[in-house]
Amino acid sequence: MESVTNWIERKLGLKVNVTKSKITGPRNLKYLGFGFWKDGKANQWRARPHQDSIKRFKEKLRKLTQRKWSISFTERLEKLNQVIRGWVNYFLIGSMKGALTEIDSRLRTRLRMIIWKMWKVSSKRQWGLQKLGISKDLARLTSYCGDRYYFVATKTCVSRAISKDILTQRGLISPLDYYEHRCNVRFN
Repeated sequence: MESVTNWIERKLGLKVNVTKSKITGPRNLKYLGFGFWKDGKANQWRARPHQDSIKRFKEKLRKLTQRKWSISFTERLEKLNQVIRGWVNYFLIGSMKGALTEIDSRLRTRLRMIIWKMWKVSSKRQWGLQKLGISKDLARLTSYCGDRYYFVATKTCVSRAISKDILTQRGLISPLDYYEHRCNVRFN
């Protein structure tokens, strides 16, 4: 490493930061937020968002979907859409369908929990579920499940009532759908 550093500084006239610079294989490399993996079929190296970048993206979405943050749902969706568009557009050259599938479902679950908390009382919850097409009896039964937000958002009729289509109509951009759309536009 020492001789390479000397050569770069002497011949090219560049300053090398030895704490950040290293010689490594592509699997261990993190460059501008990207990691690399070898595609067995094509026998090529491909880029994808590094695990640290995915972790930071999830953390940012988690902060924007905190239940205790009192902000209108429309404003929340606008902020989420800005973050989603920016992140997907930056990492568009990478392969990230698997990661975005998980992030997409987690995001919708967190938004369902927010809506459930916004409805607050059982009568409002029953009214909201009925308005979204759930039968009166099932809506009443679900509305008295209490404040077990994750359970209600995943295991009851709330996931069927507040579906992906409903959230899309409200203005949410699905990270996975946006990525697939951008890939189709880019390659066509």
